[in-house]
Amino acid sequence: MALRLQPSLIPPPSAKPPKNPNPKPRTACTPLRPLSPTVLSSSTLAVAGGDAGLRFREKLLYLEHDLGVDSSKALSLNPALRAAPLSSLCSIADFLASFGLRPADSGRIFSMYPHLLTCDPSADLRPVFDFLLGPTDIPSADIRKAVVRCPRLLVSSVPGQLQPALYFLRRLGFVGQHRISCQTTVLLVSSVEGTLIPKLDYLQSLGFSSWETKKMVLRSPGLLTFSIENNFRPKVAFLVREMGREISELKEFPQYFSFSLEGKIKPRHQMLVENGFSMPLSEMLKVSDGEFRQRLVEMRLNPVGEKL
Repeated sequence: MALRLQPSLIPPPSAKPPKNPNPKPRTACTPLRPLSPTVLSSSTLAVAGGDAGLRFREKLLYLEHDLGVDSSKALSLNPALRAAPLSSLCSIADFLASFGLRPADSGRIFSMYPHLLTCDPSADLRPVFDFLLGPTDIPSADIRKAVVRCPRLLVSSVPGQLQPALYFLRRLGFVGQHRISCQTTVLLVSSVEGTLIPKLDYLQSLGFSSWETKKMVLRSPGLLTFSIENNFRPKVAFLVREMGREISELKEFPQYFSFSLEGKIKPRHQMLVENGFSMPLSEMLKVSDGEFRQRLVEMRLNPVGEKL
């Protein structure tokens, strides 16, 4: 039976932390657009005039040289950055550094989400770090890894996105040895109703029970990040129609979906077919190309090798 979101899976209103009286909207960053590098032109600095022009140039140099941010793109996507003092930019970078993020890390994050360059660290960033260290229980030593792996955490609402996702994932079984870690915090930015549940439902539609589906995603959390149309469907079709294998094999090796269909699955299956051999999915995909070829050589030399 397909897993459906029940009211009990959504945190009660009382579980939500108090809202910031002056919240700033959290919206996904607009994709970067190509922009000609004119921000350091003499005409731009002339408009700024005198000391203001020098301060503006210092700010651009800080963005470009210290953080590695494309200042022209950042200014285009966040016009408020033009009026922001250099000291405020430094304070935001220092805030991230206090949690272990390096300048290169901050630069990558600011390049992805330029509006963070003019955010209020206390109101916009601290709640996320408090959530990761508190309810999510990410060790402080792993906070940098968690954020670098998924910068989108910093632009996600704690009560609106992160908290409901954590609550749902724990009900699904992500507790104890399977608890959310710096490797799986990416799941926290996924919509429960729009992303997580549809993927669970799809896996169950293949014939797996609710318990089997939960076991599969706990064993391979990446399943909850893959596209149904671009990953699940074509790989299932190839497994059944071309490889002639049973869906049940995925219970033992759900990591099958993490391998490239064109880059690894198809070529290795073809090599097995050409040599008349068969092997479990895990043995076929987990080894390197060199190890796989060596295995084929050993199977050719071994007269009792399993034939198709």
